[in-house]
Amino acid sequence: MTATTPPTPPFRDTSLPIAKRVDDLLSRLTLDEKTGFLHQFGPAVERLGVAAFRTGQEALHGVAWMGPATVFPQAVGLGATWNEELVRRVGEAVSREARAMRVRDERVGLNVWAPVVNLLRHPLWGRNEEGYSEDPRLTSAIATAYTHGLRGDHPLYWRTAPVLKHWLAHNNEQERDTTSSSVRPRVLHEYDLRAFRDTVEAGTVAGVMPAYNLVNGRPNHVSPYLREQLRAWTEQDLLVCSDAGAPSNLVDSEHYFDTHEEATAAALRAGVDSFTDHGTDSSTIIGRVRGALERGLLTEADLDTAVRRQLSVRFRLGEFDPGADPYAGKQPFDTPEHRALAQEAAEQAIVLLRNEDLLPLAPDTRIAVAGLLADECKLDWYSGSLIHRSTPLEGLYERFGADRVEFAEGVDRVLLKTSAGTFLHVPPAPEAPEPARGAEGALDPALLAGRTDLPPLTAGPAGSELALADWGEGVLTLRAPDGRYLSVAEDGYVRASADQPGGWIVRETFRLEPHGDGHLLRHVGTGRHVRVAADGVKVAEEDPEVFELVVTERGEDAVTRAAARADVVVVVAGNDPHINGRETEDRTTLRLPPAGAAAARGPRRQPAHGAGADLRLPVRGRPGGPPRDAVDRARRPGGRHRAGPGPRR
Repeated sequence: MTATTPPTPPFRDTSLPIAKRVDDLLSRLTLDEKTGFLHQFGPAVERLGVAAFRTGQEALHGVAWMGPATVFPQAVGLGATWNEELVRRVGEAVSREARAMRVRDERVGLNVWAPVVNLLRHPLWGRNEEGYSEDPRLTSAIATAYTHGLRGDHPLYWRTAPVLKHWLAHNNEQERDTTSSSVRPRVLHEYDLRAFRDTVEAGTVAGVMPAYNLVNGRPNHVSPYLREQLRAWTEQDLLVCSDAGAPSNLVDSEHYFDTHEEATAAALRAGVDSFTDHGTDSSTIIGRVRGALERGLLTEADLDTAVRRQLSVRFRLGEFDPGADPYAGKQPFDTPEHRALAQEAAEQAIVLLRNEDLLPLAPDTRIAVAGLLADECKLDWYSGSLIHRSTPLEGLYERFGADRVEFAEGVDRVLLKTSAGTFLHVPPAPEAPEPARGAEGALDPALLAGRTDLPPLTAGPAGSELALADWGEGVLTLRAPDGRYLSVAEDGYVRASADQPGGWIVRETFRLEPHGDGHLLRHVGTGRHVRVAADGVKVAEEDPEVFELVVTERGEDAVTRAAARADVVVVVAGNDPHINGRETEDRTTLRLPPAGAAAARGPRRQPAHGAGADLRLPVRGRPGGPPRDAVDRARRPGGRHRAGPGPRR
């Protein structure tokens, strides 16, 4: 007897339209399998040869959280270029790197959560650097270009599947999951919806992500606009992915529903297709869906609608056609072309506000460079890990020569003296281990909070000189002589362990609080004071140490000395994107952080704003990227500011 080859199921037949293939696969799934697909981390269905699938991969200006990748300028910088073709090429490079990284690590997702098309209606929003402009036309044009690059040009297959964030009228971080944006109909349709609509109608996006906030009293995750507006703009099966934890917020913080079963059913019926909640643990969402089914709040047809939209995206990503997918296999990664493109984008993002016969600088100009950001590459929450580091100071050294450029950071150098007469000391550090990644592919949160393998600080007769940077609002950082920041890990010990401030809870910030003749040092992240114990320096609820702040060098004096030997002073100042406003934290002022403001004072000083947030500057210019080419004749700054005037505070 001759064995017969089982027929190829229709969902594997590449000659059929995608819609028919999706319907066939959907018909083969059990109710339990469909339920599992509703969570962000959908399981494999081995009996059908269907792999596990994850919705969501951050890719705002490069592949984020998954290891080294090309980091392009922040979104607000890309918006300042007004160059759609340039931004399309950036999107293409990002999607190629996502594909290349996925070959090495299957946890890298191809359903990318980018770009942000929220309009920058207020300069104090903590996430302004993630958007493109306050203008809906410019925002949609740049977003369409970026998503075009992410999607690719093939008529059937997509290189990545971009999801627009954050639907709808989202412009505040404080209490973002309970506040309601009051939006008049004209503003809603001509302003907030416009950027989404133009980009969706261009056919370059796979879906949207609802925002945490409410609009006119109704949570975005159960908004009627998902059906009445979004799905009316296109016949495509758009995928709606919830924001992280937002489904639970419908009950836990917003109290909009009495039970999670009711909330889950309402979100699914409103148009949410993938639930991002409880991390990689899908059991809670699965339990809520099953409960809603048992109570008659949902039908299997409701699940079919959501799963069909998800499968449509997966087919377009080529998951079921590895032999036909033109984007499968090896893709370029960290190429000279990508590095050159990142440099080109940074140069085109530079905005020159005013030039009073100062620029361009002559080749023989002697330059003093000052400011906290002059020799830094600050990364925001949605940045990738740098492959190549290039700072403004390094660029000026290269352009003008190290003998004509002198650097003075402009921060105070201090010793912290204890009540016993000893000083805080930073022990030598062993070699750093290779970074690890967590279950979701992101850098392990414990590593973001600092290395626990390092010895904690001690107190002794010889102290370590620390660089004290005042970031405003009483928040400061302390940096050890080797460049590492003082940080407090989960065990409570103070170590010089962080390359930069960062993490979901920033553990590198402190406050000095007057106490008698000295100061208490409070750690912001834990709210606890620093104490000196026999086994090392730690934070604790009691017995805080009273420190005397011994200033060994004033930062402003160092800048003044360097300025006296220079023809011009270039001050590179701005905010730290993990300290001065970020996700969950709005900004409270437009004032330049004190450390930067001190460096910017004085004659012949050219302020260069080197970060993503709006600031009030002593205006001469506002380079938004590497200034080396902007200060001589090599490049003419061509970027345009993305917003109008804001509050003067």
